[in-house]
Amino acid sequence: MKRTLSLVLISLFTLAVLTGCNTWRGVGQDIEKGGEAIQNSANK
Repeated sequence: MKRTLSLVLISLFTLAVLTGCNTWRGVGQDIEKGGEAIQNSANK
């Protein structure tokens, strides 16, 4: 029982971490695009 519970918890934690990485990556890309837009408008 403890082993099964441990495996389930580890699996859920791993899934949460992988999902979080994708989310943070997307946020980083959005911030980068916003910064590029600001630079482009400042250069004009």
